[in-house]
Amino acid sequence: MVIPMKGLSKLEAIMWSIALPGFSQLLLKNYWKGTILVILEFIINAASHFNKAIMLSFLGDIDEAIKVVNFQWLLFYPCLYMFAMWDAYNTAMETEDEYAFLPFVFCAYFVTVGVFYSTKLELFGVLLGPVFLPIVFLIPGIISGEIVKRSIIFYKKQKQA
Repeated sequence: MVIPMKGLSKLEAIMWSIALPGFSQLLLKNYWKGTILVILEFIINAASHFNKAIMLSFLGDIDEAIKVVNFQWLLFYPCLYMFAMWDAYNTAMETEDEYAFLPFVFCAYFVTVGVFYSTKLELFGVLLGPVFLPIVFLIPGIISGEIVKRSIIFYKKQKQA
């Protein structure tokens, strides 16, 4: 595995951002940006009561998780989370990929929609709630983002040929 000159591989950058938005930026010595992202994560997490919802969801009490969540605050979380991951990934990239942001942006959109529907939408008769349904919505976000990214790249190559 090749580690870029910036100090983290793309995989490491993503994994640390999944652990906590801002960690990768701190490891990459972007202290100002990393600190802002960590502070925003704590504010949004605390104001939305997301940790309580995570705990209740893992204990199988989805209805209580829905009651405890402040959705007005939780809706900020997908964009912050995906931006922190994209920024870490982008900073750790060895070569420029001008469309690398698309899967992250589409994930932010789809996860936000997952939050919207988390109180009503059931999959196979199961209400997944504000933790698990947005996670499921990552899948169409990644797929859609990759399709759009590859379509643009394909179109540009065809236009140049």
